This record gives sequence, structure tokens and C-alpha cells, in this order.
Amino acid sequence: MLSMQRASWEHGVAMQAMVELGNDDLAYLMAREAVLRQTPEGRLSVVYTDNGATDPAASGEGVLHAYEISGDADLKEAADAMLDYLLTRAPRSERGVIYHTLNSPEIWSDSLYMAPPFMAVAGAHAEAVAQIDGIREVLWNADSRLFSHRWHDGDKAFINRRFWGGGNGWAAACFSRVIAALPAGMVAEKERLAGYHRELLDGCIANMSSDGLFHDFVDEPETFVEVNLSQMLAYTVFRGVRGGWLDHAYLEPANRMRAAAQARVDRHGFVTGVCGAPSFDHPGRSTEGQAFYVLMEAAHRDLAG
Repeated sequence: MLSMQRASWEHGVAMQAMVELGNDDLAYLMAREAVLRQTPEGRLSVVYTDNGATDPAASGEGVLHAYEISGDADLKEAADAMLDYLLTRAPRSERGVIYHTLNSPEIWSDSLYMAPPFMAVAGAHAEAVAQIDGIREVLWNADSRLFSHRWHDGDKAFINRRFWGGGNGWAAACFSRVIAALPAGMVAEKERLAGYHRELLDGCIANMSSDGLFHDFVDEPETFVEVNLSQMLAYTVFRGVRGGWLDHAYLEPANRMRAAAQARVDRHGFVTGVCGAPSFDHPGRSTEGQAFYVLMEAAHRDLAG
């Protein structure tokens, strides 16, 4: 994973893997790089022409964690600046949903993972839930129980109505992390998000192959078989069962997903057959594919005690 070149969201999910694995030394070093590449308006981990409004926030929890273990004040300042950007400066829809991109008024399912989990960890609990509800209102398909990928808010039309596996995986991971980060008093919100998660799991599992894998577009068997959604969903199931808000019955399909992913790791340690970087339109390798293998294994380890 660390051998790969990384855009802002890739650096963020890789750092999150180190946080959840418990590798504080690497998490700290990665946070230092995220802050080195912070833009003046507060976006973390930006490499040159990064067009993401929400993607940079994927590094937020890692930077905040690095502050908590080190006490380095500049790390807290950097995390605060990232949060302030999301709350006050990022481009938004009339409904208040933060756009995924800076140069176009687009709402993506990916944004569910990028911003709300950091918001929740950083204390902006109500706004984290509001972002989830706003994105879900635009992209959720109740019949299929899946998220469409991209919406153009200016045109009021889908750019991509299809149910991309990676986008649905980002959504599932969002629900898992936000539920865990919300304070105990937000019972209704936690229960609502747990319901969102169960619906999404059910929609995905209905399209799962017997070997525990999914097609790149979840309900389109003519698209290529892809590995990362299995890792992403298994990760959230292990976290949900351990957290007490997901039924143990989901462990059976999750264990099949995990086994399928394990079988795709080559002798070099690459998880093969994930939706591949940099164009994400073919089976290949990606930082997020590596990171979610680590996240899945960390969650399984924690569930096992």
C-alpha cells in the first residue's frame, strides 16, 4: 500500500487503515505528510491539481489521531482548518450538501465516506448526519437498495445513475464509522444510520456471487468481477457486529467475502482484481483496495477479541 502513489482520498484511507490497525508510528508519519500538503483554505493531502472538495477530508481523522497521540499543536490546527473548510467554505447545494468537486456542482456516493466520518469524529455530529441524509436523498434507490454514483446538481440529472460497487462500499464504510463516532445520546440518529446500513447490505448481498464477490456495477453481471466491494462490506459487517448494531447473521456472507479477498492477494502482497487505479474502469490494483484489505483484517481481529 505504501509503495503506491496517492491522491488525497487515497492517502486518507491508507492512513485510516494505519489508525485502525493500531500502527501509530506510521499513522503519525502519514499525518505529517497530509499536513505538509494542506492548502491555504484547509484541504488536506492535496497533490497539485486535486479537484476534490470532500476527498481531502478523508485524511482528517488520521491527522486528529496523530495530534491525540503526539500533542503536536500544529496537527490540531490542521484538523481544525479541514473541519472549518467543510463547515464554512466548501461549495454546497441549496439543500446544504457539500459538492464532491470544486469545478462542478456534483454529488457523489464517494463523498459519504470522505467527509461525514471526519465530521463526526471532530465533533460536528449533527452536520455529519445531515450530510449523510442529504446525499442519500439524492442518490439512494429504494427499489434496488443501492446508491447511484453521481448527480449533477446544476442540471438536476444523473451523470451516472448506475450502482457502482466502489461507491456503495464507500457508503457502507461511512455508516460504520459515523455510528461508532456519534455520542451515546444520539440514539435515534445511530438507529437510523444502522437501518441505512442494513438496507444497503441487503441490496448488495442480493447481488453477491456464490464465491463472495460482486460485479463492478453491482446489478450488471456483464461488468467485470471486482474484489474491493467485498472487502469494504466485510469490514463494515465486522465493525457492526462488534458494535452491537448489526445482527450476527451477516457474518456468514461477510466471511465469504473475506475469504474471496484473501484468495486474490498475490505473492507481492497486492490485492488483485479490485477496481483499478487510476481510471477505476478495469480490474487491477489501487491504494483503496490495499487499504480496505488492512481495514477488513483489523476489524476481523477486533471482532475476534
